[in-house]
Amino acid sequence: MPASPDLRLWLVHILSFYEGGIIIYLFVLSTIYFVLLLIGFFEMMRHRFAYRDADENRVLEASPLVPPVSILAPAYNEAASICESVRAMLALSYPQYEVIVINDGSKDDTLRLLIEEFHLYRSARYYENTLPGKPVRGVYESMDPIPLVVVDKENGGKADALNVGINVARYPLVCAADCDSLLETDALLRVARPFLEEPERMLAVGGIVRVANGCEVGGGRVLKVDLPRTWIGRCQVVEYLRSFLGGRVAFSAFNSLIIISGAFGLFSKKAVLAVGGYRTDTVGEDMELIVRLHRWARLRKMDYRIVFQPDPVCWTEVPESLKILKRQRNRWQRGSVETFWLHKDMLFRPKFGSLGMFTFPYFILFETFGPLVELAGYGLTLLGLFLKLFDLNVVYLFFLAAVLYGMILSTASVILEELSTKRYPEVRNLLVLIATSVIENLGFRQLLTVWRAMAFIDLARGKKAWGAMERQGLKTQPREAERVATGDGPAG
Repeated sequence: MPASPDLRLWLVHILSFYEGGIIIYLFVLSTIYFVLLLIGFFEMMRHRFAYRDADENRVLEASPLVPPVSILAPAYNEAASICESVRAMLALSYPQYEVIVINDGSKDDTLRLLIEEFHLYRSARYYENTLPGKPVRGVYESMDPIPLVVVDKENGGKADALNVGINVARYPLVCAADCDSLLETDALLRVARPFLEEPERMLAVGGIVRVANGCEVGGGRVLKVDLPRTWIGRCQVVEYLRSFLGGRVAFSAFNSLIIISGAFGLFSKKAVLAVGGYRTDTVGEDMELIVRLHRWARLRKMDYRIVFQPDPVCWTEVPESLKILKRQRNRWQRGSVETFWLHKDMLFRPKFGSLGMFTFPYFILFETFGPLVELAGYGLTLLGLFLKLFDLNVVYLFFLAAVLYGMILSTASVILEELSTKRYPEVRNLLVLIATSVIENLGFRQLLTVWRAMAFIDLARGKKAWGAMERQGLKTQPREAERVATGDGPAG
């Protein structure tokens, strides 16, 4: 039985109202993001001109004023690449640092390989269990003159491993790094620079994470920058460029940075201990720690800084399997929601400054619930078309807000980022990334939206697992191995 004209008119009004609200929401979101992109670009250019002296790193490397750093590298079943990763960390340019590998109950040969490769012996190194963690089975140091410590502990997850590493660390700064990521030779120097400039104010500094898939790798270094071979990998390159330029650089300028990548971040050990270290009951422990540091400092009315440095580069492998990518984005979304829920009382609280009045509302309204709103928009648009309830102009407006504006933002991100950093050496790379900026918005982004929306279901079901994040590994190419062996390869 066909619906009455009055019922149909009522349905049209209701759906049009919601569709209009979603279109306005998406336009507002994209406009805010475009403003953040511009702020990020000018901040990147300012940073580039402020630190353009090529000799500065050599001066810092020899300076006794640079604070020593403990690099914390949790490892779980990393036998395939652990030795190469550790060698790369031991080759960083920095005056004084130690590498602490935390073997988090690996079931493979990770510990045995470390002992054999670096001539480790069981050490009597003293440390205090200031932060709680799973029991430590042994601490090892090298008989060779290298600053390497290996902690063997029962499995407790990444956050637990980092807490144990902080307990063992002897230096005032601690750097959280992934064993399967690659730091550029001067990355530690660059990320530590804010601590040298403002030692009393600085609580944490994050570096940029770039996609290593497709790059030529040798000796634990990126020898030649290139793009992934797959479109899934390339879409993530564009996504990373957009998020770092339009998010972290811009929010850092207002001292409202709430995300420092777990793959590469430098912290004041004193501050991390003061807030109780990493929480082990959330899958977003890196983001939650930054928010807690902000909270702790602002409640004490401290003059502090948590910043993002756009030039210390950490190269990481991104998933090129839809199955693994889905797990990763599900976990990221759950981590964000958990963090905001734990600190919900900071929302719209003037005592937390721009963090409570703008950053929290923006992330909760647009970044956290954005997938649900956007997914509802797609559903309403398809329903309106199917039932012939919408004028085509409404559909065009939704397409403009949800897809075309996204293409413009992604393309602008690529161009502005390349203008400010010039990381990709060939014009071909830039052209491929611009093409990817268009393709990304025609399926890839919508798929991520669905996965992120599904994370709310997992949260409601109480899911806490990380999910296995299998990687292919960044392998040295034969010609690159030869180049490294002969000393002819440039550092990335």
